Amino acid sequence: MNRHLRNAMKIKFLSLIYFVIVCISISSGSKRNILLIVVDDLRPALGCYDFPKIISPNIDQLASKSVLFNNAHVQQAVCGPSRTSFLTSRRPDTTKLYDFGSYWRTHAGNFTTLPQHFKENGYFAYSIGKVFHPGKCSNGTDDFPYSWSVPAYHPSTQKYKMQKVCPNPDGTLSMNLLCAVNVSTQPEKTLPDIQSSDHAVEILKQLEKAQQKEPFFLAVGFHKPHVPFKFPEEYLELYPLSKIDLAPDPFVPKKLPTVAYSPWTPLRRRDDVIALNLSFPYGPIPDIFQRKIRQHYFSSVSYMDAMVGKVLNQLTLSGFANNTIIAFVGDHGWSLGDHGDWCKFENLEPVTRVPFLFHIPQMTTTSSNFKFQDPFESANIGKVFQKMQLKSDALVELVDLFPTLSDLANLPQIPLCNKNSSKTQLCTEGLSMATLLENVVRGEETPWKNAVFSQYPRPSVEPRENSDLPKLKDIRIMGYTMRTKDHRYTEWIGFDPVTFYANFSQVYARELYLHDIDPLEDNNVASEPSSKQLVRKLRKKLIAGWRNALPK
Repeated sequence: MNRHLRNAMKIKFLSLIYFVIVCISISSGSKRNILLIVVDDLRPALGCYDFPKIISPNIDQLASKSVLFNNAHVQQAVCGPSRTSFLTSRRPDTTKLYDFGSYWRTHAGNFTTLPQHFKENGYFAYSIGKVFHPGKCSNGTDDFPYSWSVPAYHPSTQKYKMQKVCPNPDGTLSMNLLCAVNVSTQPEKTLPDIQSSDHAVEILKQLEKAQQKEPFFLAVGFHKPHVPFKFPEEYLELYPLSKIDLAPDPFVPKKLPTVAYSPWTPLRRRDDVIALNLSFPYGPIPDIFQRKIRQHYFSSVSYMDAMVGKVLNQLTLSGFANNTIIAFVGDHGWSLGDHGDWCKFENLEPVTRVPFLFHIPQMTTTSSNFKFQDPFESANIGKVFQKMQLKSDALVELVDLFPTLSDLANLPQIPLCNKNSSKTQLCTEGLSMATLLENVVRGEETPWKNAVFSQYPRPSVEPRENSDLPKLKDIRIMGYTMRTKDHRYTEWIGFDPVTFYANFSQVYARELYLHDIDPLEDNNVASEPSSKQLVRKLRKKLIAGWRNALPK
């Protein structure tokens, strides 16, 4: 497609958006807008999360005007199942989506989604970038027309993620993991997150021009730091390789059960990783390449941060910032050599824990204005906004996002799901954090959950080629993990992919980590005699499940 045709199609598309906006801008509603920012594969590697080596001034600025949650966890550490879970507020055992091969509405139940709920309550709902996981698990349409007022926008350059567009030192191109690029040499002379941020800026301008009176629910999904680590090459300057350390625990723990390990299969498909001729499943990756992976992940985060900054800046310039609730979240974490792992696909802290921010005008801040923070300006390098005081150590989950935003926007309250909710369209398996947020601002305690829950499937006890992303038909083991204030407890048990039955009497492995003395989860003490009573107690709590962890 030539450039002129692409521009014509873009103009036509934006004209359609503008027409829809004008058509719905006929009432004078006073509801607050929603901006949901979803980031792919982002662990809490941000300045505001006490990760000082990361240069993230725009997200840090947002955090300084938000409530920051230190203990937020996903329901499954992989894109499709996680996004389906938090956008429906149902857990994977309810969506029955553990892979990318099913659409929840036909596979599990016709569940109402977060954007659909807002759309049905008078909001203009629009998706930019990766919000739902594209493909079969969102029906190939990002769940349009149920969830969105108009079709979702995807950056055209995302189709090159599995193509040979990464420069090698000899001038050739490969499909690499490490992919710092000169943007002007790339297909279409741009990158996916640049396109998504530019489009979000244009949409906000269109909303401003239309003098939008109906509220909007705008979801913007950024692809980086998901692999490949493709970003403008100048971001490498922020992270000299000589200053990049290895992970604090770069080796596979001796007591880690084999079923718990991720062999980071997606990385092994990349040309530069193939050239290392690594053994399967443990590697190890040479130290110099480990440092380069971490350098490129950090650079990808700073690049993404700048794109977030562009959107927040336009939100202010368009006059919407003082009336827009902002939720910022990662869909799951990412291992950077922790436990000898280099992906997600596990049940450990680096991959279940994510950044989670809520910005509420006139509540979490006295000023909701945002100014773009250039990561290359010396004043912003290593800058963390020190005024940030609103933090919470409460255990929260991404299934809490849906009911929280509904309550904050004064929409109808989302009821708690019954144990069998397959025929219930609108309910939550999370808990609204609205009261928790209010009390964090007031400095008051809130009775809250005493545990949060995640899970991950496996095809076998020993690592295989499909251990990271098994298809539903191949799942034979399910790892259920529970994070409490002081512990992480995990059981890997038998699982039937036809009946979806989890057999807690068929235990393949157990893990127990004591966070007060082992915050990195390196020493599995589940089999030690001194842990017998604690294992019994936590096992009972794990089997009782998330309902039993809710405040009484």
